[in-house]
Amino acid sequence: MIRLKGLDLLALGFMTFALFLGAGNIIFPPSAGLAAGHSLWLAALGFLLTGVGLPLLTVVALARVGGGMDRLTAPLGRGAGTLLAVAVYLAIGPLFATPRTAVVSFEMGVAPFTGNAAIPLFVYTVLFFAATLFLAINPGQLVNRVGKFITPVLLAALLVLGGAAVFAPAGDIGTTAESYRNGPLLKGFLEGYLTMDTLGALVFGIVIATAIRDRGVSEPALVTRYSMIAGAIAALGLSLVYLALFYLGATSQGIAGEAQNGVQILTTYVQHTFGTTGSLLLAVVITLACLTTAVGLTTACGEFFSGLMPVGYRTVAVVFTLFSLLVANQGLTQLISVSVPVLVGLYPLAIMLVALSLLDRCWVSPSRVFIPVMAVTLVFGVADGMSAAGFTDLVPVVFTRLPLAAQSMGWLVPVLVTLAIAFAVDRLLGQRRLAS
Repeated sequence: MIRLKGLDLLALGFMTFALFLGAGNIIFPPSAGLAAGHSLWLAALGFLLTGVGLPLLTVVALARVGGGMDRLTAPLGRGAGTLLAVAVYLAIGPLFATPRTAVVSFEMGVAPFTGNAAIPLFVYTVLFFAATLFLAINPGQLVNRVGKFITPVLLAALLVLGGAAVFAPAGDIGTTAESYRNGPLLKGFLEGYLTMDTLGALVFGIVIATAIRDRGVSEPALVTRYSMIAGAIAALGLSLVYLALFYLGATSQGIAGEAQNGVQILTTYVQHTFGTTGSLLLAVVITLACLTTAVGLTTACGEFFSGLMPVGYRTVAVVFTLFSLLVANQGLTQLISVSVPVLVGLYPLAIMLVALSLLDRCWVSPSRVFIPVMAVTLVFGVADGMSAAGFTDLVPVVFTRLPLAAQSMGWLVPVLVTLAIAFAVDRLLGQRRLAS
Protein backbone atom coordinates (compact mmCIF):
# COMPACT_ATOMS: atom_id res chain seq x y z
CA MET A 1 0.00 0.00 0.00
CA ILE A 2 1.53 3.30 -1.15
CA ARG A 3 1.43 6.32 1.16
CA LEU A 4 2.35 9.88 0.29
CA LYS A 5 5.25 11.51 2.11
CA GLY A 6 5.21 14.97 3.64
CA LEU A 7 6.69 16.73 0.61
CA ASP A 8 4.25 14.94 -1.70
CA LEU A 9 1.32 16.07 0.46
CA LEU A 10 2.66 19.61 0.46
CA ALA A 11 2.94 19.54 -3.34
CA LEU A 12 -0.61 18.20 -3.52
CA GLY A 13 -1.81 21.01 -1.25
CA PHE A 14 0.06 23.56 -3.35
CA MET A 15 -1.55 22.16 -6.49
CA THR A 16 -5.01 22.46 -4.90
CA PHE A 17 -4.27 26.01 -3.76
CA ALA A 18 -3.13 26.95 -7.26
CA LEU A 19 -6.22 25.41 -8.85
CA PHE A 20 -8.48 27.58 -6.72
CA LEU A 21 -6.45 30.78 -6.91
CA GLY A 22 -7.65 32.37 -10.12
CA ALA A 23 -8.93 35.62 -11.50
CA GLY A 24 -11.83 36.18 -9.10
CA ASN A 25 -9.74 35.33 -6.06
CA ILE A 26 -7.39 38.23 -6.76
CA ILE A 27 -9.64 40.96 -8.17
CA PHE A 28 -12.69 40.77 -5.88
CA PRO A 29 -11.13 40.97 -2.35
CA PRO A 30 -9.43 44.37 -2.95
CA SER A 31 -12.68 45.77 -4.37
CA ALA A 32 -14.66 44.50 -1.38
CA GLY A 33 -12.02 45.81 1.04
CA LEU A 34 -12.07 49.26 -0.57
CA ALA A 35 -15.85 49.48 -0.13
CA ALA A 36 -15.90 47.90 3.35
CA GLY A 37 -13.51 50.41 4.92
CA HIS A 38 -13.79 50.24 8.72
CA SER A 39 -16.18 47.27 8.38
CA LEU A 40 -13.23 45.42 6.84
CA TRP A 41 -13.05 42.45 9.19
CA LEU A 42 -16.77 41.63 9.26
CA ALA A 43 -16.90 41.82 5.47
CA ALA A 44 -13.77 39.69 5.21
CA LEU A 45 -15.29 37.08 7.53
CA GLY A 46 -18.37 36.84 5.33
CA PHE A 47 -16.17 36.57 2.26
CA LEU A 48 -14.12 33.79 3.86
CA LEU A 49 -17.29 31.81 4.59
CA THR A 50 -18.17 31.52 0.90
CA GLY A 51 -14.66 31.95 -0.54
CA VAL A 52 -12.91 29.44 1.74
CA GLY A 53 -15.33 27.65 4.08
CA LEU A 54 -17.80 26.39 1.49
CA PRO A 55 -15.11 25.20 -0.97
CA LEU A 56 -13.35 23.33 1.85
CA LEU A 57 -16.62 21.68 2.92
CA THR A 58 -17.23 20.75 -0.72
CA VAL A 59 -13.84 19.06 -1.01
CA VAL A 60 -14.58 17.19 2.24
CA ALA A 61 -18.02 16.12 0.97
CA LEU A 62 -16.55 14.83 -2.29
CA ALA A 63 -13.77 13.04 -0.45
CA ARG A 64 -16.30 11.34 1.84
CA VAL A 65 -18.36 9.97 -1.04
CA GLY A 66 -15.18 8.98 -2.88
CA GLY A 67 -16.00 10.48 -6.26
CA GLY A 68 -17.22 13.44 -8.24
CA MET A 69 -20.53 15.25 -8.53
CA ASP A 70 -22.28 12.08 -9.70
CA ARG A 71 -21.91 10.65 -6.19
CA LEU A 72 -23.18 13.82 -4.53
CA THR A 73 -26.19 14.09 -6.82
CA ALA A 74 -27.10 10.37 -6.70
CA PRO A 75 -30.12 10.92 -4.35
CA LEU A 76 -31.62 13.29 -6.95
CA GLY A 77 -31.82 10.58 -9.58
CA ARG A 78 -29.68 10.14 -12.66
CA GLY A 79 -31.47 12.68 -14.88
CA ALA A 80 -31.68 15.59 -12.42
CA GLY A 81 -28.19 14.93 -11.10
CA THR A 82 -26.71 14.95 -14.60
CA LEU A 83 -28.48 18.19 -15.54
CA LEU A 84 -27.16 19.92 -12.41
CA ALA A 85 -23.65 18.63 -13.02
CA VAL A 86 -23.71 19.77 -16.65
CA ALA A 87 -24.88 23.27 -15.60
CA VAL A 88 -22.10 23.57 -13.02
CA TYR A 89 -19.38 22.26 -15.34
CA LEU A 90 -20.40 24.57 -18.18
CA ALA A 91 -20.57 27.61 -15.88
CA ILE A 92 -17.25 26.88 -14.23
CA GLY A 93 -15.73 25.85 -17.55
CA PRO A 94 -16.03 27.25 -21.08
CA LEU A 95 -18.98 29.61 -20.55
CA PHE A 96 -17.67 31.84 -17.76
CA ALA A 97 -14.82 30.92 -15.44
CA THR A 98 -12.23 29.60 -17.90
CA PRO A 99 -12.53 32.52 -20.35
CA ARG A 100 -12.44 34.92 -17.39
CA THR A 101 -9.02 33.64 -16.34
CA ALA A 102 -7.57 34.67 -19.70
CA VAL A 103 -9.29 38.07 -19.92
CA VAL A 104 -8.48 39.15 -16.34
CA SER A 105 -4.84 38.06 -16.61
CA PHE A 106 -4.58 40.05 -19.86
CA GLU A 107 -6.16 43.22 -18.46
CA MET A 108 -4.06 43.16 -15.29
CA GLY A 109 -0.77 41.75 -16.49
CA VAL A 110 -0.45 42.65 -20.16
CA ALA A 111 -2.80 45.52 -21.08
CA PRO A 112 -0.79 48.10 -19.04
CA PHE A 113 2.09 47.48 -21.47
CA THR A 114 0.26 46.78 -24.76
CA GLY A 115 -3.02 48.65 -24.45
CA ASN A 116 -6.48 47.17 -24.09
CA ALA A 117 -7.11 46.50 -27.80
CA ALA A 118 -8.58 43.54 -29.68
CA ILE A 119 -5.39 42.34 -31.39
CA PRO A 120 -3.19 42.15 -28.25
CA LEU A 121 -6.06 40.39 -26.45
CA PHE A 122 -6.40 37.84 -29.24
CA VAL A 123 -2.65 37.15 -29.40
CA TYR A 124 -2.43 36.81 -25.62
CA THR A 125 -5.45 34.50 -25.33
CA VAL A 126 -4.08 32.24 -28.08
CA LEU A 127 -0.79 31.88 -26.18
CA PHE A 128 -2.61 31.54 -22.84
CA PHE A 129 -4.90 28.73 -23.97
CA ALA A 130 -2.09 26.98 -25.85
CA ALA A 131 -0.20 26.77 -22.53
CA THR A 132 -3.41 25.68 -20.78
CA LEU A 133 -3.96 22.86 -23.26
CA PHE A 134 -0.34 21.72 -23.01
CA LEU A 135 -0.55 21.44 -19.22
CA ALA A 136 -4.04 19.88 -19.21
CA ILE A 137 -3.52 17.30 -21.93
CA ASN A 138 -1.84 14.88 -19.48
CA PRO A 139 -3.75 15.32 -16.20
CA GLY A 140 -1.59 12.76 -14.40
CA GLN A 141 1.30 15.25 -14.48
CA LEU A 142 -0.61 18.06 -12.74
CA VAL A 143 1.13 17.59 -9.38
CA ASN A 144 4.59 17.69 -10.97
CA ARG A 145 3.89 20.58 -13.33
CA VAL A 146 1.73 22.74 -11.11
CA GLY A 147 2.37 21.68 -7.51
CA LYS A 148 6.15 21.48 -7.70
CA PHE A 149 7.10 24.14 -10.25
CA ILE A 150 4.45 26.78 -10.98
CA THR A 151 2.95 27.17 -7.50
CA PRO A 152 6.23 27.94 -5.65
CA VAL A 153 6.85 30.83 -8.08
CA LEU A 154 3.27 32.00 -7.58
CA LEU A 155 3.60 31.79 -3.80
CA ALA A 156 6.83 33.81 -3.82
CA ALA A 157 5.19 36.58 -5.85
CA LEU A 158 2.11 36.55 -3.58
CA LEU A 159 4.30 36.77 -0.47
CA VAL A 160 5.89 39.93 -1.85
CA LEU A 161 2.53 41.46 -2.77
CA GLY A 162 0.81 40.40 0.47
CA GLY A 163 3.75 41.49 2.60
CA ALA A 164 3.75 44.90 0.96
CA ALA A 165 -0.01 45.24 1.54
CA VAL A 166 0.40 44.53 5.26
CA PHE A 167 3.70 46.29 6.04
CA ALA A 168 3.61 49.09 3.46
CA PRO A 169 -0.06 50.10 3.11
CA ALA A 170 -0.88 53.02 0.84
CA GLY A 171 -2.69 54.80 3.67
CA ASP A 172 -5.07 54.37 6.59
CA ILE A 173 -8.26 52.27 6.51
CA GLY A 174 -10.89 54.33 4.69
CA THR A 175 -14.57 55.00 5.23
CA THR A 176 -17.31 52.44 4.76
CA ALA A 177 -19.39 52.64 1.59
CA GLU A 178 -23.18 52.74 1.77
CA SER A 179 -23.51 49.15 0.53
CA TYR A 180 -21.49 47.84 3.50
CA ARG A 181 -22.96 49.96 6.32
CA ASN A 182 -25.91 47.66 6.94
CA GLY A 183 -24.93 44.02 7.15
CA PRO A 184 -21.25 43.95 6.10
CA LEU A 185 -21.07 40.25 7.02
CA LEU A 186 -23.88 39.32 4.61
CA LYS A 187 -22.52 41.62 1.91
CA GLY A 188 -19.11 39.95 2.18
CA PHE A 189 -20.81 36.55 2.09
CA LEU A 190 -22.46 37.41 -1.23
CA GLU A 191 -19.25 38.88 -2.66
CA GLY A 192 -17.64 35.49 -2.04
CA TYR A 193 -19.98 34.03 -4.68
CA LEU A 194 -18.01 35.84 -7.36
CA THR A 195 -14.88 33.75 -6.76
CA MET A 196 -16.85 30.71 -8.04
CA ASP A 197 -14.77 28.58 -5.64
CA THR A 198 -17.64 26.47 -4.32
CA LEU A 199 -18.65 25.58 -7.87
CA GLY A 200 -14.96 25.09 -8.62
CA ALA A 201 -14.62 22.69 -5.69
CA LEU A 202 -17.43 20.57 -7.13
CA VAL A 203 -15.35 20.01 -10.24
CA PHE A 204 -11.87 20.09 -8.67
CA GLY A 205 -12.69 17.29 -6.23
CA ILE A 206 -12.30 14.66 -8.93
CA VAL A 207 -9.10 16.34 -10.19
CA ILE A 208 -7.56 16.14 -6.72
CA ALA A 209 -8.60 12.50 -6.29
CA THR A 210 -7.24 11.62 -9.76
CA ALA A 211 -3.91 13.30 -8.96
CA ILE A 212 -3.65 11.24 -5.75
CA ARG A 213 -4.45 7.98 -7.52
CA ASP A 214 -1.92 8.79 -10.25
CA ARG A 215 0.71 8.88 -7.50
CA GLY A 216 -0.03 5.20 -6.83
CA VAL A 217 -2.45 5.57 -3.90
CA SER A 218 -5.33 3.12 -4.34
CA GLU A 219 -6.77 2.78 -0.82
CA PRO A 220 -10.09 4.74 -0.73
CA ALA A 221 -9.58 5.81 2.89
CA LEU A 222 -6.17 7.27 2.04
CA VAL A 223 -7.53 9.07 -1.03
CA THR A 224 -10.19 10.65 1.20
CA ARG A 225 -7.66 11.59 3.86
CA TYR A 226 -5.18 13.11 1.43
CA SER A 227 -7.95 15.05 -0.34
CA MET A 228 -8.95 16.61 2.99
CA ILE A 229 -5.33 17.50 3.79
CA ALA A 230 -4.91 19.10 0.36
CA GLY A 231 -8.14 21.06 0.87
CA ALA A 232 -7.00 22.27 4.29
CA ILE A 233 -3.64 23.48 2.92
CA ALA A 234 -5.42 25.30 0.10
CA ALA A 235 -7.93 26.85 2.52
CA LEU A 236 -5.15 28.22 4.73
CA GLY A 237 -3.33 29.72 1.76
CA LEU A 238 -6.50 31.28 0.32
CA SER A 239 -7.44 32.78 3.70
CA LEU A 240 -4.08 34.53 4.01
CA VAL A 241 -4.28 35.84 0.44
CA TYR A 242 -7.84 37.15 0.91
CA LEU A 243 -7.09 38.89 4.19
CA ALA A 244 -4.01 40.60 2.74
CA LEU A 245 -5.93 41.73 -0.36
CA PHE A 246 -8.88 42.95 1.74
CA TYR A 247 -6.47 45.05 3.80
CA LEU A 248 -4.79 46.32 0.63
CA GLY A 249 -8.14 47.53 -0.69
CA ALA A 250 -9.26 49.06 2.62
CA THR A 251 -6.05 51.11 2.90
CA SER A 252 -6.00 52.24 -0.73
CA GLN A 253 -8.88 54.73 -0.73
CA GLY A 254 -6.41 57.60 -0.84
CA ILE A 255 -4.84 56.46 -4.11
CA ALA A 256 -7.64 54.41 -5.69
CA GLY A 257 -10.81 55.87 -4.25
CA GLU A 258 -12.38 56.25 -7.69
CA ALA A 259 -11.48 52.71 -8.84
CA GLN A 260 -14.38 50.76 -10.32
CA ASN A 261 -12.99 47.26 -9.80
CA GLY A 262 -10.21 45.22 -8.24
CA VAL A 263 -8.11 45.38 -11.40
CA GLN A 264 -7.76 49.15 -11.09
CA ILE A 265 -7.10 48.98 -7.33
CA LEU A 266 -4.28 46.45 -7.64
CA THR A 267 -2.75 48.16 -10.65
CA THR A 268 -2.76 51.52 -8.85
CA TYR A 269 -1.33 50.06 -5.65
CA VAL A 270 1.58 48.19 -7.23
CA GLN A 271 2.43 51.18 -9.41
CA HIS A 272 2.35 53.40 -6.31
CA THR A 273 4.44 51.02 -4.20
CA PHE A 274 6.81 49.35 -6.66
CA GLY A 275 6.65 51.38 -9.88
CA THR A 276 7.24 49.49 -13.14
CA THR A 277 8.76 46.59 -11.20
CA GLY A 278 5.46 46.21 -9.39
CA SER A 279 3.56 46.05 -12.64
CA LEU A 280 5.81 43.22 -13.79
CA LEU A 281 5.31 41.44 -10.45
CA LEU A 282 1.55 41.77 -10.79
CA ALA A 283 1.73 40.40 -14.34
CA VAL A 284 3.55 37.29 -13.05
CA VAL A 285 1.11 36.75 -10.17
CA ILE A 286 -2.01 37.15 -12.25
CA THR A 287 -0.81 35.12 -15.22
CA LEU A 288 0.35 32.17 -13.12
CA ALA A 289 -2.75 32.23 -10.90
CA CYS A 290 -5.10 32.34 -13.86
CA LEU A 291 -3.15 29.76 -15.85
CA THR A 292 -3.24 27.14 -13.10
CA THR A 293 -6.97 27.68 -12.59
CA ALA A 294 -7.63 27.39 -16.33
CA VAL A 295 -5.67 24.12 -16.38
CA GLY A 296 -7.69 22.71 -13.49
CA LEU A 297 -11.01 23.73 -15.01
CA THR A 298 -10.12 22.31 -18.43
CA THR A 299 -8.95 19.06 -16.84
CA ALA A 300 -12.12 18.73 -14.75
CA CYS A 301 -14.41 19.41 -17.70
CA GLY A 302 -12.46 16.97 -19.85
CA GLU A 303 -12.76 14.23 -17.23
CA PHE A 304 -16.49 14.83 -16.76
CA PHE A 305 -17.70 15.16 -20.34
CA SER A 306 -15.49 12.37 -21.68
CA GLY A 307 -17.18 10.10 -19.14
CA LEU A 308 -20.62 11.43 -19.99
CA MET A 309 -20.32 11.18 -23.77
CA PRO A 310 -18.57 8.78 -26.17
CA VAL A 311 -15.76 11.29 -26.74
CA GLY A 312 -12.13 11.07 -25.62
CA TYR A 313 -10.65 13.28 -22.90
CA ARG A 314 -8.23 15.02 -25.28
CA THR A 315 -10.99 15.82 -27.76
CA VAL A 316 -13.10 17.45 -25.04
CA ALA A 317 -10.09 19.40 -23.76
CA VAL A 318 -9.28 20.73 -27.25
CA VAL A 319 -12.90 21.69 -28.06
CA PHE A 320 -13.50 23.40 -24.72
CA THR A 321 -10.18 25.26 -24.95
CA LEU A 322 -11.08 26.61 -28.41
CA PHE A 323 -14.56 27.61 -27.21
CA SER A 324 -13.06 29.38 -24.17
CA LEU A 325 -10.74 31.23 -26.55
CA LEU A 326 -13.73 32.53 -28.53
CA VAL A 327 -15.68 33.57 -25.42
CA ALA A 328 -12.64 35.29 -23.88
CA ASN A 329 -12.37 37.62 -26.83
CA GLN A 330 -15.86 39.03 -26.12
CA GLY A 331 -14.40 41.08 -23.25
CA LEU A 332 -14.47 41.08 -19.45
CA THR A 333 -17.42 43.43 -18.93
CA GLN A 334 -19.83 41.25 -20.86
CA LEU A 335 -18.54 38.11 -19.17
CA ILE A 336 -19.12 39.47 -15.66
CA SER A 337 -22.53 40.95 -16.47
CA VAL A 338 -23.77 37.58 -17.72
CA SER A 339 -22.09 35.43 -15.08
CA VAL A 340 -23.42 37.22 -11.95
CA PRO A 341 -27.10 36.24 -12.41
CA VAL A 342 -26.07 32.68 -13.26
CA LEU A 343 -23.99 32.46 -10.10
CA VAL A 344 -26.81 33.86 -7.97
CA GLY A 345 -29.02 31.08 -9.34
CA LEU A 346 -26.49 28.24 -9.13
CA TYR A 347 -24.83 28.95 -5.79
CA PRO A 348 -27.87 28.10 -3.61
CA LEU A 349 -28.07 24.72 -5.35
CA ALA A 350 -24.38 24.08 -4.71
CA ILE A 351 -24.64 25.16 -1.07
CA MET A 352 -27.62 22.92 -0.34
CA LEU A 353 -26.15 19.98 -2.25
CA VAL A 354 -23.00 20.09 -0.12
CA ALA A 355 -24.93 20.67 3.13
CA LEU A 356 -27.32 17.76 2.53
CA SER A 357 -24.41 15.50 1.57
CA LEU A 358 -22.46 16.31 4.73
CA LEU A 359 -25.58 15.57 6.82
CA ASP A 360 -26.27 12.27 5.02
CA ARG A 361 -26.35 10.32 8.30
CA CYS A 362 -29.40 12.31 9.39
CA TRP A 363 -31.58 11.01 6.56
CA VAL A 364 -33.39 7.67 6.54
CA SER A 365 -33.97 7.96 2.80
CA PRO A 366 -31.76 10.67 1.24
CA SER A 367 -34.00 10.98 -1.83
CA ARG A 368 -36.99 11.99 0.33
CA VAL A 369 -34.97 14.97 1.57
CA PHE A 370 -32.77 15.84 -1.41
CA ILE A 371 -35.51 16.01 -4.06
CA PRO A 372 -37.97 18.46 -2.40
CA VAL A 373 -35.23 20.64 -0.90
CA MET A 374 -33.27 20.93 -4.15
CA ALA A 375 -36.48 21.52 -6.14
CA VAL A 376 -37.49 24.46 -3.92
CA THR A 377 -33.90 25.76 -4.01
CA LEU A 378 -33.99 25.69 -7.81
CA VAL A 379 -37.26 27.65 -8.00
CA PHE A 380 -36.19 30.39 -5.61
CA GLY A 381 -32.60 30.44 -6.88
CA VAL A 382 -33.84 31.04 -10.43
CA ALA A 383 -36.06 33.86 -9.13
CA ASP A 384 -33.09 35.51 -7.40
CA GLY A 385 -31.00 35.06 -10.55
CA MET A 386 -33.65 36.74 -12.70
CA SER A 387 -33.83 39.64 -10.26
CA ALA A 388 -30.04 39.98 -10.34
CA ALA A 389 -30.20 40.04 -14.15
CA GLY A 390 -32.66 42.94 -14.04
CA PHE A 391 -35.76 40.95 -15.04
CA THR A 392 -37.67 41.95 -11.90
CA ASP A 393 -40.89 42.41 -13.87
CA LEU A 394 -40.92 38.69 -14.64
CA VAL A 395 -40.50 37.68 -10.99
CA PRO A 396 -43.75 37.28 -8.99
CA VAL A 397 -44.15 39.90 -6.26
CA VAL A 398 -44.24 37.27 -3.51
CA PHE A 399 -40.60 36.37 -4.29
CA THR A 400 -39.47 39.95 -3.82
CA ARG A 401 -41.12 40.23 -0.38
CA LEU A 402 -39.32 37.29 1.18
CA PRO A 403 -36.76 37.89 3.96
CA LEU A 404 -33.32 38.72 2.49
CA ALA A 405 -34.77 38.94 -1.04
CA ALA A 406 -33.14 42.36 -1.51
CA GLN A 407 -29.76 40.73 -0.80
CA SER A 408 -30.31 37.94 -3.41
CA MET A 409 -30.88 35.40 -0.65
CA GLY A 410 -34.66 35.12 -0.75
CA TRP A 411 -34.20 31.38 -1.23
CA LEU A 412 -32.88 30.79 2.29
CA VAL A 413 -36.06 30.85 4.41
CA PRO A 414 -38.26 28.78 2.01
CA VAL A 415 -35.50 26.20 1.66
CA LEU A 416 -34.98 25.88 5.42
CA VAL A 417 -38.74 25.47 5.92
CA THR A 418 -38.79 22.79 3.20
CA LEU A 419 -35.83 21.05 4.82
CA ALA A 420 -37.58 20.95 8.20
CA ILE A 421 -40.75 19.46 6.64
CA ALA A 422 -38.78 16.94 4.55
CA PHE A 423 -36.78 15.89 7.60
CA ALA A 424 -39.97 15.30 9.64
CA VAL A 425 -41.63 13.32 6.82
CA ASP A 426 -38.47 11.27 6.26
CA ARG A 427 -38.28 10.32 9.94
CA LEU A 428 -42.00 9.57 10.16
CA LEU A 429 -42.00 7.30 7.12
CA GLY A 430 -38.81 5.65 8.32
CA GLN A 431 -40.35 4.85 11.71
CA ARG A 432 -43.49 3.45 10.07
CA ARG A 433 -41.35 1.19 7.89
CA LEU A 434 -39.47 -0.09 10.91
CA ALA A 435 -42.74 -0.70 12.78
CA SER A 436 -44.19 -2.65 9.87
